[in-house]
This record gives sequence, C-alpha cells and structure tokens, in this order.
Amino acid sequence: MGVATYNKDEKDAIKEVILQSGIKVKPVYTPEDLQKVGFDYSKDLGAPGEYPFTRSIHPLGYRSRNWTTRQYTGFGTPEQSNERFKLMISHGQTGLNVAFDLPTQMGYDSDDPMAEGEVGRVGMAVDSLRDFEVAFKDIRLNRIGTGLTINAVASIMLAMYQAVAEKYGYKKNEISATPQNDILKEMVGRGAWIYPVEPAVRLIGDTIEYSMKELPRCNPVSVCGYHIRESGCTPVQEISYAFEIAFAYLDEVIRRGYKAEQFVGGFTFNLNIYGNLWETVAKFRAARKMWAELLRERYGVQDKKALFLRGIFGGGGSGMTKQQPENNIVRGAYYALAAALSGAQTTALCSFDEAYTIPTERAALLSLRTFQILMDEIGLRDTVDPLAGSYFVETLTKEMEQKILEEMEKVEKIGGMVRAVASGYVQKEVARQAYEYEKKLQEGKVIKVGVNKYTEGVDMEVELHEYNEDWARKQISRLKELKRTRDNKAVTGSLKALEQAAVEKKNVMPSLVECCKAYATVGEMAGVFRQVFGEHREPSIF
Repeated sequence: MGVATYNKDEKDAIKEVILQSGIKVKPVYTPEDLQKVGFDYSKDLGAPGEYPFTRSIHPLGYRSRNWTTRQYTGFGTPEQSNERFKLMISHGQTGLNVAFDLPTQMGYDSDDPMAEGEVGRVGMAVDSLRDFEVAFKDIRLNRIGTGLTINAVASIMLAMYQAVAEKYGYKKNEISATPQNDILKEMVGRGAWIYPVEPAVRLIGDTIEYSMKELPRCNPVSVCGYHIRESGCTPVQEISYAFEIAFAYLDEVIRRGYKAEQFVGGFTFNLNIYGNLWETVAKFRAARKMWAELLRERYGVQDKKALFLRGIFGGGGSGMTKQQPENNIVRGAYYALAAALSGAQTTALCSFDEAYTIPTERAALLSLRTFQILMDEIGLRDTVDPLAGSYFVETLTKEMEQKILEEMEKVEKIGGMVRAVASGYVQKEVARQAYEYEKKLQEGKVIKVGVNKYTEGVDMEVELHEYNEDWARKQISRLKELKRTRDNKAVTGSLKALEQAAVEKKNVMPSLVECCKAYATVGEMAGVFRQVFGEHREPSIF
C-alpha cells in the first residue's frame, strides 16, 4: 500500500494539529490507520440501528424521522414564556426546552429576599402550580415533549408538570417530560446546588423510581455533560464524567432492588457541541457505542432499546463570542451540522446573541431556521451516517473511545463519581483544563476568529433583551394573591406529609404531587428539604 511522501518544503509546511482531547491529527489517513487502532467493522461500526449503534439508534436515521428541535426558551413571567412557546411551535419547533430563573433553580420564591433582582431575569419565574397553569395553557401536553432545565428542585418541577397536565385533562401516562435533574454536574460545572451530595442523589433516585411506575413516557434524568464542557473540560472528559455520573444514578436505583434494564431506558443525555467538527462527530459516535457496550457488560442490559444513548446535542454557548457576534450565526450553522452528522435525536442551538442576552425573537427563529435548512434543503436527511467508513473519522472515533475509557478509569480509582465530586477531584480537573484552554486562547495557540485572529472590522449592534422590574412586581403580586386565597390548611398538611416522607426515607414524589396540587410554593417545598437534608458545602479545590 502506498505511503504519502513529502518534499522538504511540504514537510516544513505541515502544521501539527492536536485536538483538545489530546489526539494528534495526521495530514492523511489510510486503511493502515484503521488496522493500527484495531478497527473491526462488525464490532465497531455495524449496521445503523443495530448494536453497538455507532452509526445510529434507528435503522433509517433521519430518513425515517427528523431530529427534534427544542430551542431553550423561557423568560420573565409565565405569560411571556407561554407566548414564546406558542411562537416557536407555530414556526415548526417540535419540543419545548424550558428555562427557569435563578431563584426557581435555587428553590426560592419570588418574594424571598434572596430572589431580589433575579426574578424572571435568566428564565421563567415559577412559584407554584398556578404559574405552570399559565405557562402551559393551550400547549398540547400529550403531543409536545418538554425539557425542564432544572436540577436541585427537579423533583418538584416534575411533580408540578404532572399536576398541571392532570389539571388540563391529560393522563399522567401520556405526558412526556425530561427534567435535567443532574445534581452531580451542578456540583462540578454550574453551582446551582442546594442539598448535600447523598440526599441530592437520593432525590434523583426517587424521580427515577416514581417515573418507572407512574410516568412511563417521562425521562426522569438527563445526564448533562454539556455544562461540564462549558466549564472547561475536554470533549473526552465530558463523556467520561457524564457516564460516571449516569452510573452513580444507576447504582442508586439498583440499591433499591431494581435491575438496570427496568429503568435505564429512561436515561437521556445533554451533550455539548462546539469547537472542532471532526472531534465532535467522533465524540458522539464513540459515546453511542460505548454506552451500549458498558450497559451490556457492566449491568447486564440486554433489551435493545434500553441500550440506546438518547439525548439532546446542543450548540455550546462557550463557542459563541461577544466580539463580532454575526460570526455566531455561521458558528451556529456548523454546530447544527455537527449535531446532524453525529446522529443527534434532539438538538438545541445557542442563538447568535446569547453571549449578550436571552435570545430575542429574531435570534431564536434564526436558530430554528438553521435546523430546518439542514433538514429540508441541504440534504442531511438523505442517508444514514454519511461519514461512516472514512479512514479519518473511524480512526478518530476509536482513539476517542480509548481516551474516554482512560479518563473513566481515573474516576473509578477514586471510588466513583460521588466520591470524586465530594472530594473536589473532578472540579480541580475541570478548573485546570479551563485555565489551560484560556491560556492557549490568549496566546493564540487556539484560534478564535474575531477574538484573537481576523479582528479587523466593526462589531454589529446587538438588540438586547432588557430586564424589566415590572416582571418581578407582577410575579410577586401573583404570589401574594395565591397565598391569600389558597387553602392554607391543605398546604400545611401536604408539607407535613412531605417532611415525614423525607425523614422516613420514603419516595417523596407522591407527596410532592399533592403539595403542588394544594398550591404549595417551590420555596416551601424546597424549604422542607433544606430543613431535613441541610445544604451542600463546596469542597476546596485549591
């Protein structure tokens, strides 16, 4: 077999390319590279829709169905969010991905002093079932799947979603919701935690156990490597940490007497897209294969559908820049392309103005149209896994797989993800990688167009989504009216039952549903857990 040869000038012109995952990219790939990495067609690739699902979890890929578009949406009051939900659905969006404001994420009501200045700022303010009644009014909850981007109080929001669906006449077994519900990644990558590690993981176990029995179409946890990647980790670490987190939740429910095969099919993933396109594609292909293999080998899962790696692959906000924001329109298109080439089931795309603001209506629709162009105009649905068989892509996929396994082994030597998070090990690793990346960016070793290269030109003006204090006043007024008019005796009784379930280590989900139906507030329910569980204290990583 011929080997590429280069003269002196050509050799001098070859620039070394090292991906963020530490993999060196060669100028040319041949069948010999596949042999070196031990590539086996049947074991590593196979047919689309067949184990190990490297190519796709569906035999016909996008020929049989579009990927679901689920843009991140929610701001201000429930009324405003309801309007935006309806707008996006009317323009062809096929699922909802709900943003909550910071007080809601942290389990504080809008009238709490801790919420001052933040009500409705970065997402929708939610205090009680009454807010969900407004936000989801006239949304066909048996047709539209809803992602609930919330973690520490995810159990409360899932209970509230069931309550609002039943209020509007839907049966609980016909609604589809996916709370993010990944507290370990919050402790690594975002910081929106409330309770200590062990009770926080226990609450996730409660949602999984409850959904298995009562909410069969819901996905009770979406393991979120996305935010760990946004915080600075490498693509390899993103997948390895996400898998180790998933195993921690699996083990929590298995300890309750269930088998993984009974519930792991409800697990989904929220994973990140930015940076090098080929590294991104290889990451997802390797992850899909590895998830199926690990579930079968470690947990004995045999059911085909339970082995699927399902989830939302989203265009990462870290890839967007404040400088020359129009470039983000182009970046977003390439992120969407990477998602499609990776075989995403569901996608969301950061809008071009997100480095500045909550997406405006114009920016959100432009992101949606980007997906629709790929679906219906460019040909991304013509064939399944069009990159399959590429010497480069298949070699890179195998190399990514090995790197992911090596990173997982480091966590497992510590004793698993719960211990690795509690000790601060993962946080240190992510902080170190973030520092190294930023240093390379400032030195120009990592190129960012418009930031450290091709910086000439004038930045466009971006329309800002201005925060309005009237939103907070309206929300607080609605909350006060609720507290005045609700049956407070029923609220007190439901909160006492919730406290008893928490103390006795019973599944808290049935009690949460009753609290929501009695119009207990998010702050009241979260307050019960604060009293019983205490609050998390972040380990020192320096």
